[in-house]
Amino acid sequence: MSGDLFSAPQEDNDAVPSPEQVEGRRRHTPLAVRMRPRSLDEVVGQQHLLKGGSPLRVLAEGTSGPAGPSSVILYGPPGTGKTTIAHVIARGGTRKFVELSAIRAGVKDVRQVMDSALADRDLRGLTTVLFLDEIHRFNKAQQDALLPGVENGWVILVAATTENPSFSVVAPLLSRSLLLTLTSLSREDLDGLVDRALVEERGLAGKFSLADTARDHILRVSGGDGRRVLTTLEAAAAVAAGRDAETITADDAEQAADFAVQRYDRDGDQHYDIISAFIKSLRGSDVDAALHYLARMIVAGEDPRFIARRLVIAASEEVAMADPAALQTAVAAAQAVQLIGMPEGRIILAQATVHIATAPKSNASYKALDAAIADVRAGKGAPVPAHLRDTHYKGAERLGHGQGYVYAHDAPHHVAAQQYAPDDLLGVDYYSPTGNGNERTLAERLAKLRSIIREETDSPR
Repeated sequence: MSGDLFSAPQEDNDAVPSPEQVEGRRRHTPLAVRMRPRSLDEVVGQQHLLKGGSPLRVLAEGTSGPAGPSSVILYGPPGTGKTTIAHVIARGGTRKFVELSAIRAGVKDVRQVMDSALADRDLRGLTTVLFLDEIHRFNKAQQDALLPGVENGWVILVAATTENPSFSVVAPLLSRSLLLTLTSLSREDLDGLVDRALVEERGLAGKFSLADTARDHILRVSGGDGRRVLTTLEAAAAVAAGRDAETITADDAEQAADFAVQRYDRDGDQHYDIISAFIKSLRGSDVDAALHYLARMIVAGEDPRFIARRLVIAASEEVAMADPAALQTAVAAAQAVQLIGMPEGRIILAQATVHIATAPKSNASYKALDAAIADVRAGKGAPVPAHLRDTHYKGAERLGHGQGYVYAHDAPHHVAAQQYAPDDLLGVDYYSPTGNGNERTLAERLAKLRSIIREETDSPR
């Protein structure tokens, strides 16, 4: 079995460690590990999953029957308790805990776990809890290798992922598991976690106090990540200890972590959720929210060309003829970002974002095309009128092509009264300008154009 795979012996929850053991753990074990909850009652946050009688609590208490949940997939951001919950589930006296890393393990490792789990169940009466971290890193073949053990109850699979299981976990495995969604920890949750870590013996054991400004900084940079909060607190305590101080100050906390964690995945939920919020903020004319989401993408290292492409689309989809200059700005921004690159490209993206967000909005041209496409797909559209057909080849005149066509520039105001639409679409209005921005005056001009063009050809649909 590979080095990434191990069976963890169960701890005696009632055993009281000696002072020497406590100090040894404090020196050699990270604070985030020392403070890991030993029961569901100690878990911070996720109360929507921990109510009495909930599937997770039933599974952790080891009381699930044949119809109860046998395997779970824990989906949520880093530092929200996925690994903790797996360890809590495994604490039952007749359970063996096996941890498998999806980063290095292969199909052979999975099959070896399954064989061992079957033997332990049949020969020793032990239930194996298989904790698989980062299951989204497993390919289809590796995930398929888990199916026999999950389906037949050889193992209780507890799989953790930060990516949407709907996209990263194979359907057969997803259908055989209970999907539980964890959320980022609230400020109140993190505040309580810090308080416990400061006073508990397995934590900092009351050796330090925490200034309010330091607490605020630690909570603010955490990004709702409990592990990061404890890691930052421990680092700040080390800074304070280095100057023989018992109070952790804001300077200590800032030295421990000088910028906030930014959760973002270039091809996962955050990528799609943030760009969706960005586009909807542009559409909703909330320039401040749009700039916020733009900043999040920039800080996370999103491809600026991707952002620029979305701005070009938004300029036509959300603004269009209400402010035609928005598209010019967006296209210019996309070209300039290609030319300039980052970090200066952020200035150009900001200008385009502000222009589109504050511009008057119209989706009239977009809706007009969709309506025309719907008619085409419905079979509408008679043959092109003969006077509009191509005349460049020999024989076209004999076929009647172009006969009766009025050259628009020869007509008054350069607008000719003649039929352009197919016979079955005469008088159909696809484009309906809004009263916003440039379309306000465009609506008046359009009404005059239609009255001239359809003067002799208009008929009800």
